[in-house]
This record gives sequence, structure tokens and C-alpha cells, in this order.
Amino acid sequence: MIRISGIKLRPEDGNIKRAVALELKINESGIKNIIIRRRSLDARKKDDIHYIYSVDAELKAGDGAVKNTGRRKNGVTVSVSDHRDYALPNGEITPGKRPVIAGFGPAGMFAALSLARKGLCPIVLERGKDVDRRRADVEEFWNGGKFDPESNVQFGEGGAGTFSDGKLTSRSKDPRGGYVLEEFVKAGAPEEIAYDAKPHIGTDRLREVVKNIRKEIIALGGEVRFETRLREILVSEGKVAAAVTDSGTIDTDSIVLAVGHSARDTFYELEREGIALERKPFAVGVRIEHRQEDINTAQYGDMAKKLPPADYMLTYTAQNGRGVYTFCMCPGGYVVAAASEEGRLVVNGMSEYARNSENANSALLVQVRPEDFGEGGAFAGVEFQRRLEEKAFKAGGGNYSAPIQRFGDFVNGRPSVSEGSVRHSYRPGTVFADLNDVLPDYVCEAIKEAVPQMGKRLRGFDSPDALMTGVETRSSSPVRIVRGDDGQSISLEGLYPTGEGAGYAGGIVSAAIDGVRQAEKIIEKRLIK
Repeated sequence: MIRISGIKLRPEDGNIKRAVALELKINESGIKNIIIRRRSLDARKKDDIHYIYSVDAELKAGDGAVKNTGRRKNGVTVSVSDHRDYALPNGEITPGKRPVIAGFGPAGMFAALSLARKGLCPIVLERGKDVDRRRADVEEFWNGGKFDPESNVQFGEGGAGTFSDGKLTSRSKDPRGGYVLEEFVKAGAPEEIAYDAKPHIGTDRLREVVKNIRKEIIALGGEVRFETRLREILVSEGKVAAAVTDSGTIDTDSIVLAVGHSARDTFYELEREGIALERKPFAVGVRIEHRQEDINTAQYGDMAKKLPPADYMLTYTAQNGRGVYTFCMCPGGYVVAAASEEGRLVVNGMSEYARNSENANSALLVQVRPEDFGEGGAFAGVEFQRRLEEKAFKAGGGNYSAPIQRFGDFVNGRPSVSEGSVRHSYRPGTVFADLNDVLPDYVCEAIKEAVPQMGKRLRGFDSPDALMTGVETRSSSPVRIVRGDDGQSISLEGLYPTGEGAGYAGGIVSAAIDGVRQAEKIIEKRLIK
């Protein structure tokens, strides 16, 4: 295979095969197959917006048909492809007790899938419901109905990412990332996620994808138990001996703990059982909404109507030393109610695959540090989150309506009395409030300083009509379950803290990668040497 990198194509020119043939100076008929490895959109110059491709080409005449490799004058690079598909550890497995997976978000899901592929027949425990029943509960809540603390945006099949944009962007170069994306495609995700620089599935398609992965795990001999929590870990001679659950005790020597960043009750139980945890930094803030049409124009200029909905990523360091950044940006999406505890209000963002709603939204976050949290040991960050969520709940009227405020009013410290050009997308309802009364002063100061600077990079981001909804507190886990190089808890052999909730990931793909990595650790222990 020949790797051709740096091919530029205008959005209206989709003939990648012709472009490859021109670069290699061969006829198109001489190309047997093309695999797109990466595609990104370069919109830095509004008069020269183009896609950049990296592809592997299989030639009918073999690699020897290409005489000249290296970098060309036009920036294109031609080389022999070094692509290698990821593979799980190979070898004969020692029979043993079935591993238990606590949590069925991306980390738990891919740990279970990987273990099932090696014949280890994992048992998955998920405190929430299957995705269809979970969706019904969430929709009822969003429409003003009952809130269920066990079936919501945080808990249930697929984890918090099920009600999100389904973004699969990751900074990691880990080869397991390709395996994760390929498994998503096999389960029904759009094929382009395997090569797009900023891939996404969309919450509507993601629901079907997670169901199909569950079915694959079961077909391979695994088991998924919904509405079943890990209640206790039984220990013998310093090692995991069994998992106590709502449906009985399971003898096991391996527990993958992939409970997500909102399983606060589980964190407290772990500490009572003597598992080492520590507080860690995270970030808090609001969701900020703009009209998607305005973001498209700011990013693409005259090409706005010819391109997919635009996204953005903005960062700034405030004078008080706090990093301010946008996170989990949802083009054509919605701000959603994401509470997991009664009397506390949390918001998040979500898009469907088409990304065709009126607004763009993203988290607008400010870094918070362990020293900000006050007393409370490992759980000081959890209590810090809870205090903010309780303030937001009260500011919204005490019924899960969210406090909202126009940015211009936020700067001037007065509650808004009406929306401007941006109309809110949050359900079940909103209340005009002053978010200065909800968030810490240093967070408010950093946002007020950062947004005008971000507006210099993205025209209109600092519009007085930009609509802020509070609060976003679940950007990442406030605790870390300490583990060693072998992937196991430093306190208990056989316990594998995994993913975002354990403090080792920060998104769907990174959590899934960590799940695969932890599955490898278990597989390697079982290999017959």
C-alpha cells in the first residue's frame, strides 16, 4: 500500500481517486483500492476552504509502480504505508472465573467487548436501564415529568455519552483508537467516523450503536444485567474474591470498575472499603448558545451554506491564572438537563447526527483546582460540585428549570428579562437569573475576561445576546481511583479502575481506549505462557 498525505480537494470536488492518480502519475484504472485514513477541513482562509486527505492506495501493479516517494512541492507526501490494525493479545487463555464489569458506558462497554472476544464471558453490571427504556425516562423528564435518579442522562446503557453529540475526537495516537472506531462502524455508526478529523455519531444513531455492541457481547458469551448495582467487593488475602450485586454474589477475581464520573455513591463506598482515592482538578461553568447560522458564517464566510455545520474550540488564560475553554461543542444541538441527584441541577450538550437544530452550544468552562474545594478529603471536589448544582437548582425555581442569562447582562451583573436573538433550547424550562449568584467569583471573572478575547478569534462569540445556561459541573471526574502500572488499584489486587469515572479518560474514545487497555491487562494475566 502507498500512503499519500496532504491531498487538497475543494468541498465540491469529491473525486479522491482522480486526485490520487494525478499525484502518482498513473491512470485511475491502475488503482485497485483506496482507503481514506484521515480527512480534515481547512477553513483558515475563507477564500480557500478545502479538505485535506491522507489515503492508502493499493495499486494493481504493486508498490513498485511508484518510483518517487517523499515530499512534493505542493506539500503532498508519498510513502509506503505503515498502517497496522490493532489486535488484542494473542495466545491460549487459562480458564478461570468470569470477569465482572461495573458500568456500561464506553469504558465498560469496550472492556466487556474485548474480554468477550477472547472468550472470557464477562458479566456486566449497569445500575441504569437499557437504552430504550432509559430514553423514555429521559424524555419524560425533559417534558416536565418525573426525575429518576437511576435512569437519566448520566446512568444507563451507553453512559453519559449516549445523550451527547457522540463526538469521537481524541488527541490520543493510541492504536486502540482505530479499533474503537472500527467497532463503532461495525455496530452501525457512519463509515466516515473512521477517518474524519472530527468524527461524531449523534445521539440518535449512538443509541442503536450501543444496543448492537451489547448484542455482540451477549452473542460472544457475555452477559449484561441492567438495573443491577455493584454493592460491595468481597476480599480474600488482599485480592478480589467476589462482587456483591442487587441480584446476588458473583465469584470473580477481576472487577473492571467503569462507573462513570457521576457515580458519587460508589466513590464513597469504595473509600469505606479502603480503596485509595484522591481529589483531582476539573472545570465548571455554563453552556453558551449562539445561532448556528452565525457560527457557520463566522467560520466559513460565503461558503457557509455549502459546508456542514461549523464547530469551534477556543481557549484563553485569564489574569487570575485560570484556564478558560470551550468543551464538548455541539453544532446544531441542544442544551439538555443532565441531573443525576434530586435537588441538584446540571446541564450538558447534545446533537443528533444531522446537527440541524437552530443553535450551536458548548460548555464554557473555567479550571478549578483541589485547593478551591475546601475540606473533605478525596471527596471535596464532589461536594464542591454539589454546592453549585444546588445553587443552580434554587436559581431555576426548584423544579429542574435552568437559570439562563444573556452574556451582556451577565457582564453587567443583572438578571435578563428577555431573550435576544438566541432562543434557549433547554427542557423542561428556564428561568431568568443572575449566574453571578450561582458560580464562584473567580469563575465569573475569568468568563467575563475570556469571552471578549474569544470573540476576537470567532466573530460574534461575545455577542451580548449569547445565551448562558447554568451550571455545567461534570466536565470530568472530581476524583481519581489510584491505580498502578499494572492497571490495578494500588489497594486491591484484581480491581481495575477504568475510564472517566476513575480519572483516567476525558471523552468517549479515550474512555473506550482505557477500557480496552484494562481488558488487555486481564487477558495477559490469563495467557498460558
